[in-house]
Amino acid sequence: MKKIALIIQREYLSRVKKKSFIIMTFLGPLLIAAMYAFAIFLAVNSDNLSDKKKIVVCDETNTLSNIIKSNAQYEFEFSSLSLASLKNNFDSSGNSYLLYIPQKSKNFEGVQLYSDKQPSLAIVKYIEDQLENTLSDQKLAEKGISKKIISELDFNLNIETIRFTDEGEQDGNTSASYMIGMFSSILIYMFIFLYGVQVMRGVIEEKNNRIVEVLISSVKPFQLMMGKIVGIALVGLTQFALWVILTSAITGIIGQKFAQDKSKIMSIEKTVESSNSDKSEPAIAAGEVLNALSTINYPLVIGCFLFYFLGGYLLYSALFAAIGSAVDSESETQQFMMPVTIPLIFSFIISTSTVVNNPDGPVAFWLSLIPLSSPIVMMVRLPFGVPTWEIITSMLLLIAGFFGTVWLAAKIYRTGILMVGKKTSWKEIGKWIFYKN
Repeated sequence: MKKIALIIQREYLSRVKKKSFIIMTFLGPLLIAAMYAFAIFLAVNSDNLSDKKKIVVCDETNTLSNIIKSNAQYEFEFSSLSLASLKNNFDSSGNSYLLYIPQKSKNFEGVQLYSDKQPSLAIVKYIEDQLENTLSDQKLAEKGISKKIISELDFNLNIETIRFTDEGEQDGNTSASYMIGMFSSILIYMFIFLYGVQVMRGVIEEKNNRIVEVLISSVKPFQLMMGKIVGIALVGLTQFALWVILTSAITGIIGQKFAQDKSKIMSIEKTVESSNSDKSEPAIAAGEVLNALSTINYPLVIGCFLFYFLGGYLLYSALFAAIGSAVDSESETQQFMMPVTIPLIFSFIISTSTVVNNPDGPVAFWLSLIPLSSPIVMMVRLPFGVPTWEIITSMLLLIAGFFGTVWLAAKIYRTGILMVGKKTSWKEIGKWIFYKN
C-alpha cells in the first residue's frame, strides 16, 4: 500500500501543479456559463442577426394576400405578374424566394418555392404552416365553425405530480427530473472519457520513454496501474469539487437576483392570471423552473453521482490502462477503443430515448444494474424515483464489476507494459490473460 500511495501522490501532484489544470479549473465553469449564455443569446436574437428574407408570391388563386402575414424574419410581397415574368426578373441576391400557388390547385397541392439555393427547413416549414392554417380556417368556415370557438378549446394544462414515499407525499416534477438526470449522465460520460483517456495516454507515454522499466523494477505492475488510476481519479475529484464550489458561487449570485425579483414574479403571475396576458411568459417560466428544481432530492442525487462517477471511472480507466499497455502509440489504440467504449456510448444513447421515456421499464432496469452501463443509466433514472434495493444492488454490482475489470486489466497490463516494438492483436491479448504468474 505504501508504494501505491507514493505512485498516487506522484500522479496527483504532477497533474494538479500544471498551469493547464489550474487555468481550466477556474475558467471551466465560466466558459460553460458563457457557452450557454451565448447559445441562448443566439437562439433569442437569431431573427435580428440574420437578414430578412423576401418572398415574392405569385398567387393565381387571389385568396392569400390578406391572410399570409409578414413577420420580423420573412416579408411576403404579392405580385400580379405572371410566373414567367417573375422568373425572368428573379432577384438572385441570396435572400429572395419565389412562391408559386397555381390557380387550379386543390388544398394547395402543386405549390412551388423557387430560389437560387436550397431553402432552409425553417422557411419551408413557415410557409407550410401558413398555408395549412389558411386551409384549416377555410374548412372550418365551410362547416360553420368560427375561429373563436376553436380558440376557446385551446387549453394549457399543467399537471402537478406528487410521489408517495416513506416520508409521506412529496412534490415532483417530470421536467426537472429529466434535466437533472440527463445533466448528471452527461457529466459522468464526459468525465469517464476525459480522465480515462488521461490514464491511457500516461501509460503510453511512460512506456515509450522507458520510464516504466525503471518503475517496474521497484513496484509490481498491478501497484503501478492502481496508483495511476487512483491518482488521476483524485485529480478528477479535485477539479470537480472546485467546479462545484465555483458554480455554486455563480448560481448563488444568480439566485440572489431571482430572490430579489421573486415578489415581482409572483405579482406578475397574479396579474397574468387575471388578465391572461402573454407578455410575462419569461418571468413565469423562471418561477416555474425554480419551483421545479426545488422538488429534486439533491443529497441523494449528489451522493449517487459521486459514487457512480468514481465507480464508472475506475472500471473504465482500468480498461483504458490495459489498452495503453498493449500499444506503443495512441494511433494504435483505435482498434481496441471501440469495443471498450461501445457500452458507454450505447448506454448514453439509450438513456436519451428509452430510459427517460420509461425509467421503470425492463430496459432501464437491467441497464442500470449492468456495471458497464449503470453509471449512465442509473443517474438518468434516479431523479424519477428508484427503489432503494435497486440502487444498492446496482452499487454492489458496480463494485464487483470494478474488481473483475481490474483483475482482467492487470493480466493484460503486467505483460503488455514491457512489450515494445510489436504490433498487438486481440489474439495476443487473449494469450496474456491466461498467462500464469
